[in-house]
Amino acid sequence: MTHTLLTLAEVEALAREAHAGQTDKAGRPYSEHLRAVAEGVRERGGDDEQVAAAWLHDAVEDDALSEDWLREAALSPRTKDIVLAVTKREGEAPESYARRIRTTPGALLVKASDLAHNADPVRLAVLDEHTRARLTKKYAAMRTLLGLPPG
Repeated sequence: MTHTLLTLAEVEALAREAHAGQTDKAGRPYSEHLRAVAEGVRERGGDDEQVAAAWLHDAVEDDALSEDWLREAALSPRTKDIVLAVTKREGEAPESYARRIRTTPGALLVKASDLAHNADPVRLAVLDEHTRARLTKKYAAMRTLLGLPPG
């Protein structure tokens, strides 16, 4: 029996619904971040499976959707693998997290887009100086662990 995979529009709608009411550190609707990461993946040459993963990249980590939901969802195995790869696990060392991303096909592009949006100076500018400095250092360290160029 063949199952029809969710379309990108359906994945986007699911992600928006799952994160409804959630805001980012600057108080903006979280869906803006998801959209920016998905657009960044597309701009960096990502395919539909990676764009779908970008829409869902924080869903499991933020408990917006469960791992059980993801396992059963009408998504490609590759999209599911990417979402799980970029999902940070409680107590996980950054080195282990980065290694999983680097070794999961398609995940590095999604994480690179996520980091690029998180480190956007316009987004960071609205945060207090301490938070901005802490996050800038955190994102730079992850870029290094992932083997991505600075900035």
